[in-house]
Parts: sequence; C-alpha cells; structure tokens
Amino acid sequence: MKRFPALPLAIVAFGVARAGWAQTRPQWPFLVPDKEQPPAKAEAGPIRIPDSSKTYTAAEIDNLAHPPDWFPDEHGPVPRVVEGASGLTALACGSCHLMRGQGHPESADLAGMPVEYIVRQMTDFKNGTRIDPARMNAIAKITSEEDARKAAEWFAALKPTVWVKVMESTTVPKSFVSTRGRMRLPLPAGGTEPLGNRIIELPQDAARAESRDPHSGFVAYVPVGSIEKGKRLVASGGAGKTINCNICHGDDLKGLGDVPRIAGLHPIYIGRQLYAFQGSEYSGTSAALMKKVVAKLADEDILAISAYVASLAP
Repeated sequence: MKRFPALPLAIVAFGVARAGWAQTRPQWPFLVPDKEQPPAKAEAGPIRIPDSSKTYTAAEIDNLAHPPDWFPDEHGPVPRVVEGASGLTALACGSCHLMRGQGHPESADLAGMPVEYIVRQMTDFKNGTRIDPARMNAIAKITSEEDARKAAEWFAALKPTVWVKVMESTTVPKSFVSTRGRMRLPLPAGGTEPLGNRIIELPQDAARAESRDPHSGFVAYVPVGSIEKGKRLVASGGAGKTINCNICHGDDLKGLGDVPRIAGLHPIYIGRQLYAFQGSEYSGTSAALMKKVVAKLADEDILAISAYVASLAP
C-alpha cells in the first residue's frame, strides 16, 4: 500500500497540539497520527485506478504541488492554483480537496460551495480569524486574492455527490491514523473493536484513497441511535442547546445564499468545526452566531449532529 510523503513540521506540531486536547475534547474528530505505525510497503511502477486511462507513479501521486487528475474529462479547465504545476513548492488545492472537490476526512468538502463563502474562508485564514496551523493559514498567506477567487469559482461549479456512507454500528474495523497522510486507515492485519462513543471514518478502498481517487469515497461508522438524535437536535434543539440549523443552512441543509452546505459533509470535519467554534479557532463577527449556537452542546450532541448531517444527501 502506498504512503503519502512525510508531514511538514507544522503538521506534526498541529497533531501534538490536538493530542493535548484529549482532556477537554474527544479524540475522534482530530486525526492525530498513531505513535505505532504498520510497516509501510513501497509501491513500484505505474499506478492505475478503475475507470481511468491515466497512470501515475507513487512519487507523482505524492507530489502535493501537482496532484494527479485521474478524470480530466469530468471537469472544465482547471486554474493553476488548483491543479498546481511541476516545480512549484506551494501546495495545490487539488492535493487535499481532490479534483472533485470533496476531499478526505482531514480536509474540507468544497464541491458546490458558494463562491463568496470560500473566498471569505480564505480571507479569514489569511488574517488569522480562522485557525488551521496544519496548512491553511500558511497557504492563505501566500495565495493572491485573484487565485483564491479563481479556485472558489472552480470548486463552486463542481456538483457534489454522495461521498460518505454513514452506518450505525456497535463495532468498527481496527484502524490507525497514518503519520504521512493524516488519514485514518484500516489496520492491514484486520480485526474489529467496539465503536463506543466515537465516529470512525474509513476509506471504502484504502489504496484508492491514498492514490487520491475522486471516485472512491468513505464509510463513517456512528453509534446506534445517533442519527435520529442528531436529527432532533438539528431541527429543534433541546434544553437551550442549539437553534434550528435550517434557518441559516436551508430546509435541506444544502446551503442558503452564501451560507454553506452542511449536508453530506465528512462527519469528522463537521465535528472538528463544531469544537472549533466552541474554542478559539474561530473569531470575529462572522463566527459570533455559531459560537452562540454551539456554546451549550455536549460531546454527545456534537457526535449526533455530525452523524445526522453527514447522512444527508449533499
């Protein structure tokens, strides 16, 4: 199985910081690499994925400045900031968000998001009112306003598809968080373990996910009953914990105006953002409403909301 390149120091430090949150936040939304990693197996020769005529080497797939575009006929011309180019040192948008925009659990789903929302997030990352020390603050600082808007317009034009299958379960395949890819993967030795009060999101096909295949999605294992509980919380709240999410995000939670879609997003991402609003990762006037909304949410509420919202069609 192929592995992503080693993480920059900033990402490692970010993982250490996340590990320190264990006292106040559950670990499941934060993909901190495990100390013990299964032996990595190098993959030689050209790599292929189903239904694509393209081939790439492992080194080309791992090139974050110029990621693979397995299905170039499925989209229009790609801005350079999204597709990258050989010889660049900056990360291309498509390396994390993929060339279909829906990304992996450690990144955001941008497919079909409003242009102004994406532009606003890039501005917030640039000025520090939204914090992501792993990558986005540094990326935003070196991205021009013109490139940010080009990327936003390109991702906004993509049509989101069902990318995460949410399954209620009491058990889950044993897994680990890769040091190199910031992605949770099933252990090669197999086996299962109790799910407990967690959401565990795994690729449907680990090799295809690591190859950045935009056709191979994810399965999210959530506790039994969490989807229905999340539905109740999203619709009407409870004990003053939240407000009706449909007011801002639309009746189907697919977005309203420049307010983003939350239906069908990675549940791991949703959980991370809810905790971020509770903490200090968001600041400024644009975050004020969400901070009030999530202030009284307990850990079990955040889990349930994440499970339900992710289970909806995007």
